[in-house]
Amino acid sequence: MKTSTWTQIQYALRRANSWFKDTTDRALDQAYDAALRIKAIEDEHFYGGKITKDSTDYSDRVLSYFDSELKKCLNIIQTRLVVFNTSRSIFGWSEPLNSNEMNGSLPSDLSMDDLKLPNHVSLICEKLDFIDSVIGKYSPSKPRPKPPNKPIESTSPVEIKNNSQSVSLAKSMNEENTPVLNENPETMKFSNSSNSDKKKLPDELTTGSETSFLPRSLLRTVGRIRRELNPESEEEVIKNYRKSKVKTIISVRFILLLILVPLLTQQLAKNFVVGPIVDTFVSEQENAQIFMNLDLEEEAYMELHRFKERLEFQNMIGLAPQIEPEQIEEQVKEKAIEIAEEYLTLGNAAIKNIFADLFSVITFVIIIYTNKRELEILKSFLGDLIYGLSDSAKAFIIILLTDMFVGFHSPHGWEVILESISRHFGLPENRDFNFLFIATFPVILDAVFKYWIFRYLNRSSPSAVSTYKTMNE
Repeated sequence: MKTSTWTQIQYALRRANSWFKDTTDRALDQAYDAALRIKAIEDEHFYGGKITKDSTDYSDRVLSYFDSELKKCLNIIQTRLVVFNTSRSIFGWSEPLNSNEMNGSLPSDLSMDDLKLPNHVSLICEKLDFIDSVIGKYSPSKPRPKPPNKPIESTSPVEIKNNSQSVSLAKSMNEENTPVLNENPETMKFSNSSNSDKKKLPDELTTGSETSFLPRSLLRTVGRIRRELNPESEEEVIKNYRKSKVKTIISVRFILLLILVPLLTQQLAKNFVVGPIVDTFVSEQENAQIFMNLDLEEEAYMELHRFKERLEFQNMIGLAPQIEPEQIEEQVKEKAIEIAEEYLTLGNAAIKNIFADLFSVITFVIIIYTNKRELEILKSFLGDLIYGLSDSAKAFIIILLTDMFVGFHSPHGWEVILESISRHFGLPENRDFNFLFIATFPVILDAVFKYWIFRYLNRSSPSAVSTYKTMNE
């Protein structure tokens, strides 16, 4: 047993040591992957140029999304490069140099230019050069001078293996936009660079920093017509369709995951984890509390009182066989025991719901935290779905939601919701809290709706706002 334990400890130590030694390569791979993401967005949406909010091809909401993706990728690159430099100073290169290079002794017939770095080191250098070329566009400092032109062995960037499912799904949507090094060995420029891109728009369409005398909608229309006349437009349509299909599949799958897994967790926890514990704890108590609150107690008394009056009424008018008062008392006693068991079970169910819902919320948070990439894809999918509706459909949905949650009849719905929540958790109904909630929360929700309409919808779809005002009047 001791030998087995010591073997397991040695194995764990070896794995930990291997993990720490791989920190250098892992950090560089993550930074390189973020740089690939930036380059893919540039090539696909900005014609190989810099990601900027001044583009006229997309709406402000789409440009804001690209800007947030750029900031996130740049943050990842900076963080992972710090980890790369720190770990490299501790562990050194993952693949050591040969003895001649380490000792500085070279054959007389060879020069320094004739020596080649080990394959792993050269790949690291290529990754760093690619990262510098990407982030150099967004760095306020002056770019570093380019090294002398040298032939390169590889004509494609290094393939990074990433076991993350979310990253692989995102890469599948951009697999055709991965940057490829120019086949010319005398240059380190990319084939999709803005200097050699055949899809580059005219300067009057791509220059967003200067104010144009033409409206942006007209420029977008001209750009769309030019893209449609492009000979490669068919391939782009097929590629966009594939991306949209992948995005839809991922979004629907993630929505089902967010709904079904927490519900299943709640039921399993309630019936097989929390339920037996609560039932055992209650059965061990001799004087268990029957009612969770005064409201349930009053409901039980009223039910018992109505049952007794019903028996007396039927006995007086002859609707039931004549029974003695003692028999009526016995039936009332049996009914009281039945009501007590019913409300005891209801109280136990409320306790089970509290803990089972807590398990469900924890599961939901874990799903959100571990599937950040799927969450971003879902947000993009919902944005495309909402902003892709017609103006009348947008106005109809806005009116339906506002009338349902903040309209004239909404207080009755909020009362039903609050009462259901109180009974679900076994809480006493507090009418003062209900009235205060109904008087404040719908007002806040109405202000949020109006702000969203004024701030975002009015900029992205003014015609929808006009249709909404017309239908609302």
